Amino acid sequence: MPTVYDFSAPDIDGQSRSLGDFRGQALLIVNVASQCGFTPQYTGLEQLYRDFHSRGFSVLGFPCDQFGHQEPGDEAEIKNFCSLNYDVTFPLFAKIDVNGDRAHPLWKWLKDEKGGLLGIDAIKWNFTKFLVARDGRVLKRYAPTDKPESIAKDIEAALA
Repeated sequence: MPTVYDFSAPDIDGQSRSLGDFRGQALLIVNVASQCGFTPQYTGLEQLYRDFHSRGFSVLGFPCDQFGHQEPGDEAEIKNFCSLNYDVTFPLFAKIDVNGDRAHPLWKWLKDEKGGLLGIDAIKWNFTKFLVARDGRVLKRYAPTDKPESIAKDIEAALA
């Protein structure tokens, strides 16, 4: 049975990165965008990363331009935006698709593991979040409207 650690993706600098590098950590995997109404969630995501990283937790950000063309920039622009505006230090990956024929295999797997409301698997918008246990299983899926700070208790439980 596959786990999150069986996948890899190019990071924001274009280097292939195995999610196996995060083995043993709890993860919050998020599709992000720079020009979305939910973009200020970067602040909360970064705070979660800083609060829990030393205990074995990472946030993984996957930029996506499939919703309202809200991530139009290239990887260098995205990295610069996140650094300058939100002081993001958690790992960012290259821009990907989360839905459709070109959806990244990781995102196909995440959606298969935890479907959305009414059993609909498709990602509805930017800042959909998946909490992954230390053993690589998907624990929970969160809507874009779920603020990062509201997930802290679930992260605590995943780290316990």
